[in-house]
Amino acid sequence: MTDITPQPLDEDAAWAAFDARDRNADGRFVVAVKTTGIYCRPTCAARRPRREHVRFLDSPQTARAEGFRACLRCLPDTVTRDRQAVAAAIALIEAAEAPPSLEALAVQVGYAPHHFHRLFKRATGVTPAAYARARRTARAAQALAAEPSITAALYEAGYAAPSRFYADSDQRLGMAPGRWRRGGEGVRIAWTVAPSPMGPLLVAMTERGLARIAFEENEQALVRSLPAAAIGPADDATRDPIAEIVAATEVPDPLLPEPARRIAFIEAVSQALLGTD
Repeated sequence: MTDITPQPLDEDAAWAAFDARDRNADGRFVVAVKTTGIYCRPTCAARRPRREHVRFLDSPQTARAEGFRACLRCLPDTVTRDRQAVAAAIALIEAAEAPPSLEALAVQVGYAPHHFHRLFKRATGVTPAAYARARRTARAAQALAAEPSITAALYEAGYAAPSRFYADSDQRLGMAPGRWRRGGEGVRIAWTVAPSPMGPLLVAMTERGLARIAFEENEQALVRSLPAAAIGPADDATRDPIAEIVAATEVPDPLLPEPARRIAFIEAVSQALLGTD
């Protein structure tokens, strides 16, 4: 499974996260309570001890080595294992030619399907199927540019049938595949760059759907990929709702691999913009 190296602890930030029961802190450190000899997740529902009675340790292993025992209420030892399973599932999705089923993923990482579905969504903000859909959409755009035909592109991207490919293209490419291959010929595209906790996010939309969504500071890559389209800045009526959706989208687990976090965040924004899940 993917190795995730803990970062050095900032005691003040750790206390603030513990005090707020910040779920993003789960797995980044454990809270060892000197008066009870127990270590917990930062989000443990138990009553908060006084700060002078608390130590912040980088892992359950460190806590156990120092004589603390795991809380039976919040089960802190499961957090790292859950995160490792999500990271492993992401790697499996990335390597698969076609989107793997939830059951297949869950079996390979050692969890029951419904439980793993919840774990994955809690960590990334999207389901395993949605993450796989995001990867397939990216491959479809690349394949349309590289393959000799639309048929070759759809199979290269991992689609089993043309009907699903064409349906996805409307919303996920913002146009029919043929227009995409012709550089967006005859298509009007409005773009904006919205600030997000993960960096500037370019969102470009047509009347059908999303032409591009990526962590970019300007429209240059959009113009290069669709040179025949009529591309211009979005007006306030388009730009403001996009900015609100981006700002409201939850950031994925900060200890997952950064490329996976970006893909998941983009997919969550895409779902909100398109009204899908």
